Amino acid sequence: MIGILGGMGTQAGLDFCNKLAVINRGKSDQKYPLFILYNKSNIPKRPENLKKYYNVLKSLIVGCNLLKKNKCKFIVMPCNTAHFWYDDLKKKVKIPILSMPEEVYNHAKKNCKINSQIGILATEATLNTKIYHKYFNKRFKLLSPPIKIQKKNVNKAIRFVNMGNVRKAEKIIKPAVDYL
Repeated sequence: MIGILGGMGTQAGLDFCNKLAVINRGKSDQKYPLFILYNKSNIPKRPENLKKYYNVLKSLIVGCNLLKKNKCKFIVMPCNTAHFWYDDLKKKVKIPILSMPEEVYNHAKKNCKINSQIGILATEATLNTKIYHKYFNKRFKLLSPPIKIQKKNVNKAIRFVNMGNVRKAEKIIKPAVDYL
C-alpha cells in the first residue's frame, strides 16, 4: 500500500493520485495500486515556516505515522517544498519515504547529458531552500526564471493550480516556460 502525504497543495496530492490511475488505465480495477491519500491540509504553510522548522516537521511526522499505522509500505509527498524537512523526517519515521528531488535527479541522470542545463519551475521556497540543487549541482546546472518572471508568472500560476484553475495557470506560466 502506498501512503500519500498530501494537503500541501491539495491539488498536488489529487494530481499524484490521478497519475497513479493513468499509469494503470486500461487494466482491471484489481490491478490498480492500493493507496491512501492523507490530505493533511492543516500542516503549517511551508514557505512561512522555514525558520520555524519544528512546527512543520512535527506535523509531517504525525501524518507519516498515520499512514504507517494504516499499513502503508512507503510514503510519497507530492510537495516539493516539504522536502526541505525530508532528512529529519526520514530519521523520525520508521517507514521509507521517497525523495521527489532525488527521483527527479535519477531520471535526469539517465536521460540527460552531464552538465546539461535543467529548467526548474517551483515555489520561491523550493528554490531558496535548494532542495534540488544538492542533487543536481553534482552533474547539471539548474536554471530558474529571473525573479520578475518568478513573481509575475510562476507564483501566480502556482496559486491558480492551488485553486484548481489549471487552464489559467497554463496561460500565465508561458513566459517562464519560454524563458527556460
